[in-house]
Amino acid sequence: MKMPRMKLLYLVFLFILLRIQLCYGDLADDYSDDEPAAAPPPGQDNCNGIFLSYAFTSRSKEYPHVKNVTAQSWAFNSIATIVNSGTEEVKGWKMFVGFQHREILVSASNAIVVDGNGDFPVAVGNGTTLAGYPMTDLKTAIDTAGDYTQISVQVQFTGTMFGIREKAIPMPKSIKLANDGWNCPKPTKYPTYMHVCCKKNPKFKAKSPKGKYLPKQYGDLNFMYDVLQAYEGSYEAQVTMDNNNPLGRLDHWNLTWEWMRGEFIYSMRGAYTHRIDYSDCLYGLAGQFLKDFDFTPVMNCQKRPVIADLPADRVNDTKIGKIPYCCRNGTLLPPLMDESKSRSIFQLRVYKLPPDTPKTALFPPQRWNVTGLLNPQYKCGVPIRVDPTEFPDPSGLQATTSAIASWQVVCNITKPEKKKTKCCVSFSAYYNDSAIPCGTCACGCDDIDTDTCNPNGRAMFLPADALLVPFENRTAKARAFAHLKHRTVPKMLPCPDNCGVSINWHLNSDYKTGWTARITLFNWGDAPFEDWFTAVEMKNAFPGYENVYSFNGTKLKSVKNTIFFQGLPGLNFLVAETNGSKPHDPKIPGKQQSVVSFTKKHTPAINVGRGDGFPTKVFFNGEECALPDDFPRSAGHNSRVSFTAIIFISIMTFLMMTDRFH
Repeated sequence: MKMPRMKLLYLVFLFILLRIQLCYGDLADDYSDDEPAAAPPPGQDNCNGIFLSYAFTSRSKEYPHVKNVTAQSWAFNSIATIVNSGTEEVKGWKMFVGFQHREILVSASNAIVVDGNGDFPVAVGNGTTLAGYPMTDLKTAIDTAGDYTQISVQVQFTGTMFGIREKAIPMPKSIKLANDGWNCPKPTKYPTYMHVCCKKNPKFKAKSPKGKYLPKQYGDLNFMYDVLQAYEGSYEAQVTMDNNNPLGRLDHWNLTWEWMRGEFIYSMRGAYTHRIDYSDCLYGLAGQFLKDFDFTPVMNCQKRPVIADLPADRVNDTKIGKIPYCCRNGTLLPPLMDESKSRSIFQLRVYKLPPDTPKTALFPPQRWNVTGLLNPQYKCGVPIRVDPTEFPDPSGLQATTSAIASWQVVCNITKPEKKKTKCCVSFSAYYNDSAIPCGTCACGCDDIDTDTCNPNGRAMFLPADALLVPFENRTAKARAFAHLKHRTVPKMLPCPDNCGVSINWHLNSDYKTGWTARITLFNWGDAPFEDWFTAVEMKNAFPGYENVYSFNGTKLKSVKNTIFFQGLPGLNFLVAETNGSKPHDPKIPGKQQSVVSFTKKHTPAINVGRGDGFPTKVFFNGEECALPDDFPRSAGHNSRVSFTAIIFISIMTFLMMTDRFH
């Protein structure tokens, strides 16, 4: 049966209308021509806080293709999203992602890796913290009328991972908001997706900001990046470095950061860059945008410049000096030693590239890192916008001027990794003729041939006088001492400690009302240490500290159970290693030593010979030194076992003889 043509057209037209109705809804209810917004991810609608999610999107096998699963690398892509679903603005957002598959990030959009000290790629296999850049703050939907671009950030990851089977789905252990004062439960996990809702900790008491930006924070080492003058296409900034930690210190400091938007350093006062060269500008973006610019006077065009303090003889140089707190050859002392030398300042002129040429387009450098000669290792956070710094008016009037914009970078001391420290400690005692030297490879074995020594072998006990000569001159003494004590000599001797500075703690005496120790500092390097200091943590003996005789000694209030030692005036110089008096004599280390006395009045239960008389931590110029894994044992401790055995044998002999007479 044939259907009339008009009816067929009518049915087709009706079908089209129904199709439109099903796909787009009732057109009469639409008030906008825009496409409807995508549905929020699962869990976001029920989150009245900060919503974080992580979605794994893809991976592909990389070259080389190997049979070993743990060695096979995979390229991966994933997306992390952070949304402010609450009522409080989050300033300087930070997100932790618990990567666990030896991941190496190659790129991350809209964020920087806080734990990384340089460009991508960066290893994040133990998890990493990300901070927002260039969008650092997450506003609320209330303040932005629900503008998703201001309340959320999406971070797209590209990287490499290892050790994943063909069909396994590599997900991080966890995700959380890393800002202080927020609680994050365990994330809800799916095969390729996880999310968590973090809420404000009601017990957390944060400092209320007096102005528009976050209050300044406290760290072991604080940097201020203050923009003093702003021009079209450039600005002048001042960098202030403050040492706040009583054990913190820098010698010959080197500061690095990363320009993120093509900036370059035109000139500096109070500091200089190790590389003075403008070729990177000529052949880079600066040369393309600033075609008529004279780059000849430019100091540095590197993306990661290395900045150092000026030597002392440039302090009055009218061109590059004449800045307060500059020109100390990179020395930054603890406030306890000299408060005037715990600060360093330099200024710089920075040129910008389009589209950042307006005066108000100001962005600080990122990824700050600072190192010293033999000093603690610092981990620096991201620059945080704070209220503009105020300065005394240069005219001398009782007025203040303020910076145009200010950022703070907080750096804190980290504990050195095993076998990566720069100093070590040896122990010895009057009651034992075996000295326990620094541990094998205590300061690393990267620069020596480990085919000729055992990098994992235990350091051999030494006679006390062997600590006075370099490691290469101890072999004969160590072998002879081992034979004398009937100890086994390994076929391959342990490697040296490789430390430039070593400290010996020797128990000198132990009597009824007190005890004494002797501390000796050895400099095995070719550079001297001026204004040196050392500090010891005495966990059980601290209350009994009485005096130190050749140093200045101070009991620290801000660091638990720690005594601070520094050289007396005129004796604050630890000289470098020198040659012996004859060509074949061992080299002679620089040396400083003093006797330290303790009383037992406040520590009547102390047991000096069983460990209480040895420090639990030792620092040199702020660096925490590697300790031995044991301490000299008192012969009296062993004699108790022998005495018990003697009594037992005597009783048995007596009983046997008595039985014989019966």
